[in-house]
Amino acid sequence: MKRLILSFCAVLMAEKTLSQTLEKMNWFNEPEKWEIKNNSLLMNVTPQSDYWRISHYGFTVDDAPFYYTTYGGEFEAKVKISGNYKTRFDQTGLMLRTDKENYIKAGIEFVDGKYNLSTVVTHGTSDWSVITLNTTPSAVWIKAVRRLDAVEIFYSFDDKNYTMMRNAYLQDNTPVMVGLMAACPDGNGFTAAFENFTVKHLPDQRRLKWLENNK
Repeated sequence: MKRLILSFCAVLMAEKTLSQTLEKMNWFNEPEKWEIKNNSLLMNVTPQSDYWRISHYGFTVDDAPFYYTTYGGEFEAKVKISGNYKTRFDQTGLMLRTDKENYIKAGIEFVDGKYNLSTVVTHGTSDWSVITLNTTPSAVWIKAVRRLDAVEIFYSFDDKNYTMMRNAYLQDNTPVMVGLMAACPDGNGFTAAFENFTVKHLPDQRRLKWLENNK
């Protein structure tokens, strides 16, 4: 019986692991050309595509490639991003999205010939914050930690030392589409790579507090 239980648990763990693979994810605005290879997603980013709502520019667009899975509760998502950025506003990164009016996208955005750590937070209308880099790293790691009604966004150049670049509101107790986004608002497309994408479940803090108070 013990051996049977262990075997059953092994199957469940295997299924859980498989459910996290890139092959099990879904496209929103699938690009014309993409492939999954060695736990990496490579894509030709769709020209003239972006995510933005209303503010400053006066238009709304929701048509860039987004490869996602759906999670509830609290979690940590992380990915290594790179691209052969060419044109103003070429961008790659993580995106967390509940619907067309509520999302966060964070990563690298190419502006005026420089790499910028970029975060767009949208709740009805979009805002944009940037940290301009004086170097052009070959790749950047982006990490998003969802806790209750907030998401903390971090960046790293070595996957060891992380620095926070934004703390933003996102409604809690709501399923979130989380995944890999790239956009090319002004140009004719570019190639983007996403490596070692992971999402790790985090225990709900309110539940842990309740358990602690009700031993």
